[in-house]
Amino acid sequence: MKKIILKFVFTLALPTFLVAQDNVYPVKTANDILIENATIHIGNGQVVEKGSVLVSKGKIVAVGVGIVASKSATIIDGSGKHLYPGLILSSSTLGLVEMGSGAGRPMNDASEIGEMNSNVRSIVAYNSDSKVINTLRSNGILLANVIPQGGTLAGLSTVVQLDAWNWEDAAYKMDAGVNFNMPELFNRPNQFAAMLGIQLQQNDPTKQALETIEKVKVFFREAKAYQAETKHEASNLKFEAVKGLFTKSQKLFINCNTVKQMLIAIDFVKEFGFSVVIIGGSDSWQIADLLQKNNIAVILGQQHSLPTLPDDDVDQPYKMATILQSKGVLFAINDEDTQNRGRNLPFNAGTAAAYGITKEEALSAITLNAAKILGIDNVTGSIEVGKDGNLILSEGDILDMRSSKVTTAIIQGRLISLDDKHKQLNERYKHKYGLK
Repeated sequence: MKKIILKFVFTLALPTFLVAQDNVYPVKTANDILIENATIHIGNGQVVEKGSVLVSKGKIVAVGVGIVASKSATIIDGSGKHLYPGLILSSSTLGLVEMGSGAGRPMNDASEIGEMNSNVRSIVAYNSDSKVINTLRSNGILLANVIPQGGTLAGLSTVVQLDAWNWEDAAYKMDAGVNFNMPELFNRPNQFAAMLGIQLQQNDPTKQALETIEKVKVFFREAKAYQAETKHEASNLKFEAVKGLFTKSQKLFINCNTVKQMLIAIDFVKEFGFSVVIIGGSDSWQIADLLQKNNIAVILGQQHSLPTLPDDDVDQPYKMATILQSKGVLFAINDEDTQNRGRNLPFNAGTAAAYGITKEEALSAITLNAAKILGIDNVTGSIEVGKDGNLILSEGDILDMRSSKVTTAIIQGRLISLDDKHKQLNERYKHKYGLK
């Protein structure tokens, strides 16, 4: 009898338990989905007024006006709303870091011991149950590039879609980037020692940095020679991991900000012929012509920040996108703020739009441009026939935090939940204090 009572009590409690979870499991959408009468922002600069988009079997099959769907299709009225491609977070530690460094190692799996970790794969450490994921989806971010952090050659990054059971399901483009943390070429004073009035003896930081960079070049020279061998006496996993760089099926992501560092990045293009992407690039506006000439793309780090150099304009970070756009540099806008964990991505793009580029150009910087840089523009990044059904519908301008409210999100043709921990806590305390 006790077992029956306990089972009955658990059954009653189950719905409440399920409601409290903010990671709703992925569900396949059996029917076609038609979003109609919306303002469609294609992602390539074009806008379609009162248009419709039909998604079938995970793919966009029609875009335009007056599209008709089957009787079994799910119809979503987009009247007065804006339809966008799913936003892309171009560089992140999503799924690797759940909380800040103060939370300890169990919450941080972004770094590996050692310097030359080219064979380390971020995807196998990706946690598809991260509480952060749903907060990004609520702001329209449906894809992210997950990058490892530790060492000089940090390892391989993978693009993930944010509606998955596990890392195998999440992988959107596997191991597509090799990540290089370029050392700084200047002396960074020890602030703690300065406060105590202690004079520390330091080695020449420029010399050390150049030695590290030369080690990386030697590594790639040896990897190139390894790839040229018809038969290997023994497999080298570190060299095997970067073979795509030489065929351009992979890209070399270089974390750097100063002009000196970026000039060295250009050397990697000239010597090895790699497809190079700069992450950060706070001084990239100074050598935009050189970057464009060498086909180097830039993922801008954090726009809501102070300028790099004391002589820079105070609003220089806000104007970066405009300068790169005018010089023809392929760039994406990112959000690296560790506090909001990428949620402000669309609003960073909105800031760029307020400082020179158009709103459609700003949208491209977090959709189609990002897809091109990550090598996934053939399947996503814009609302075009044949691409994956990665779509977001918003009541207002997605780039404006005052009006943006995502009401519908679709990943690969699946309608996904927009519940998250923040919304649950909001409802919890509204209920506690009797607020409407």
